[in-house]
Amino acid sequence: MTEFGSLRSDDDQWDIVSGVGYTALIVAGWRALHAVSEQPLVRDDYAKFFIEASEDSYLTGLLASPGTSEHENAFPRLYGVQTRFFDEFFTAATGAGIRQAVIVAAGLDSRAYRLDWATGTTVFEIDLPKVLEFKAQVLDGRGAQPKAQRREVAADLRADWPARLVAAGFDPHSPSAWSLEGLLPYLTSKAHQALFAGITELSAPGSRVAVGALGSRLDHDQLAELEESHPGVNLAGDIDFSSLTYENPADPAEWLATHGWAVEPLGSTLDLQAGYGLTPPEVDVKIDSFMHSQYVIATR
Repeated sequence: MTEFGSLRSDDDQWDIVSGVGYTALIVAGWRALHAVSEQPLVRDDYAKFFIEASEDSYLTGLLASPGTSEHENAFPRLYGVQTRFFDEFFTAATGAGIRQAVIVAAGLDSRAYRLDWATGTTVFEIDLPKVLEFKAQVLDGRGAQPKAQRREVAADLRADWPARLVAAGFDPHSPSAWSLEGLLPYLTSKAHQALFAGITELSAPGSRVAVGALGSRLDHDQLAELEESHPGVNLAGDIDFSSLTYENPADPAEWLATHGWAVEPLGSTLDLQAGYGLTPPEVDVKIDSFMHSQYVIATR
């Protein structure tokens, strides 16, 4: 049974089938669906294992009978775009000689296992203990082996996560690559500033950070309208995103630009689709009109 609170709190906790943690499971479901689509932009063949292990009836039902229409495949398609963006970010960073990768709020990210990391790369995954435990249990049970040295950092981003990252072996004197994928709507503006300040303090010159999400600034008033105006589009079963996210977060590009980072804005999910040679269908344009996707890469 998936559980959602009606309100967030400063110290709320979750596992993979409750609260914010369940959103990681939802996104894994969309990645799994995208992997079996006709022309996937990226394949995450581990994602389906998480859904099977969760025994979540909504997601297992989707995987058992994938949709075929543009509307039904809207979110799997858009998360395929997002996944490819961060895959390419890490590939480019390690290609430039960076050997520390930090996946912030890692959730069910499988990049440590999927990507062909350069020799000597260490991938640090930060998330709450119960989320990391679930992922390890599923992947260990499948005999999966990471393609880089993988280190878990069990920490709350609203607490002293930098100390735990360093204790796990992170070297703040060496360049690093950071991903903040789909994270910011789940944090207050105050928490954003603390997070970026922590990353900046730990980032040696030459470090890179990628920030992006399909839903960078969720418009809560329009979430329900989408399903009504576009039959077949289902955000995530009965999940109430408005109870899990905050509206109008700070602009990450603006913060980074004023704190010693060279910022390269890369536009929206629609812009990324165009860059991948795709024409966004009308439903994708509609979704982006209220989810306000934004993608940024910055170099220290």
